[in-house]
Amino acid sequence: MTPDIPHLWPLIGVAVIIAGFVLRFNPMLVVIVTAIATAAAAGFGPMAILTAIGNGFIKTRNLPLIILLPLAVIGLLERHGLRQHAQNWISRIKSATAGRLLIVYLAARELTAAMGLTSLGGHPQMVRPLLAPMAEGATETRYGKLPDRIRHKLRAYAAATDNVGLFFGEDIFVAFGAIVLMTTFLHEAGIDVEPLHVAMWGIPTAIAAFVIHAWRLRRLDQALARELDGKPEVPAVPSVPATQEGR
Repeated sequence: MTPDIPHLWPLIGVAVIIAGFVLRFNPMLVVIVTAIATAAAAGFGPMAILTAIGNGFIKTRNLPLIILLPLAVIGLLERHGLRQHAQNWISRIKSATAGRLLIVYLAARELTAAMGLTSLGGHPQMVRPLLAPMAEGATETRYGKLPDRIRHKLRAYAAATDNVGLFFGEDIFVAFGAIVLMTTFLHEAGIDVEPLHVAMWGIPTAIAAFVIHAWRLRRLDQALARELDGKPEVPAVPSVPATQEGR
């Protein structure tokens, strides 16, 4: 291999991780095998690989506590009726619909992410315990008991709304990792670009994403009205009093 040709063997880790996920192996095992394969392809010896894994573990040993502690708190809140309270609260607002609720959350998620507050939302801490139950509660208030198909659809839209708000909102934050990476790469290539200028160009994209997804959420309300307004009500079965013995 000539010096002018880059050494591409370390990219074998990409193939390993794709194959592992396609074959549905244990994710932790796939990541470990990928790290070892990448390091070995890059010319690391066994001791160097173990040293790198050990250093990574030491630097991130407190990360599981940071991730698992909020999840434990949210689990306890759910067990004590957090989802039910969220549904009951939103059902008192007669003008609330699933689409309107998700549009408000989309705006809040984009604005907070643009200020760097990306941890205020998220699937485990916001979508599952609060946002999805509130969307279901607002829809139940208008149309009654919902079939499972509609419930799953509302949950999918709630998760998608969080994703869209975070993805396009954080691109406006000047200290976002992707912006720092892009400006660093451009500086190394001899192109001087300020991070603020890159973040400013994320504003039109964020506005377009908000308008497009808000339109989709409005269509969600219209689709729910078409599907559920004409749904026949299930008549209540009257209770039959027990007859006296001998009659």
